Amino acid sequence: MVVVGPTASGKTALAIQLAERYKTEIVSFDSRQFYQEMPIGTAAPSKEQLNHIRHHFIADRSCQQPLNAGAYAREASPLVENLLNKVPVVVAVGGSGLFLRALIEGFDDMGVVDQGEARQYWTEFFQHQGIAALQAEVKKRDPKYAETADMNNHQRLIRALEVEQLTGIPYSQHRSGHKKVLPYGVCMIGLNPNREVLHQRIFERTQGMIAANLEAEARKLYPLRHLKSLQTVGYSEWFQHFDGVLAQNEVATQILFHTRSYARRQLTWFRRMEGVSWYEDAQNPRIAQHVDALLTR
Repeated sequence: MVVVGPTASGKTALAIQLAERYKTEIVSFDSRQFYQEMPIGTAAPSKEQLNHIRHHFIADRSCQQPLNAGAYAREASPLVENLLNKVPVVVAVGGSGLFLRALIEGFDDMGVVDQGEARQYWTEFFQHQGIAALQAEVKKRDPKYAETADMNNHQRLIRALEVEQLTGIPYSQHRSGHKKVLPYGVCMIGLNPNREVLHQRIFERTQGMIAANLEAEARKLYPLRHLKSLQTVGYSEWFQHFDGVLAQNEVATQILFHTRSYARRQLTWFRRMEGVSWYEDAQNPRIAQHVDALLTR
């Protein structure tokens, strides 16, 4: 059973309710909640929630030990299968669509290790020449990938060009294009609150993070700001403040703005997925009825 939706939509609370109902455990696919040093900025489950229901992939490693989608799938897939040997259902929850895709569809980890120069070259290329030039290079070097890629995501375009440069083989050829066959069924529940409700929740969450001293958490992580896991909403804004780029009284406003943008991108990703049953309210009793009906088939 999978619970998806934008940040602040109520995924954590719903996942815990479902885990209670079916006496099972939770597997997270939130790519930032993996890391121990980031509980405030990632809105990780509380200690009480973690003690109440067993969670996997929550604060189980340092941000200095990054986990990519391919490695996550290799860890999470056998874990889910082992759990399903003990219980009839497992709850997976998170907001990282790429990591969910890795878990249920498969995601080829090319095994190409960046040596620094290739990535730096294409990153500087993008910074100096812009997204259009980057798109043109991808279309020229790997037209097959360009047909299906998110051509506005510069990080993915840089990765594709980096892999092609390091291996001499187009990025698309490193990917099998085959969905893996799962030994279990997948029920997908999506939460999509009313826009005004979601924006209010994002506002309240942002205020709560500031009150919980997100600034201090970010300051401790500032020496590690180069890590990809820290180049994310809630930390980037504080790092800009520490660098003297952003005034302190502007930080919360920027976090709020960027969180709303992130929520829209999450919804766009999850809406493209097939088989998601959408609900506005996590408390809707039809969610449990829907899951019950699937489990009794």
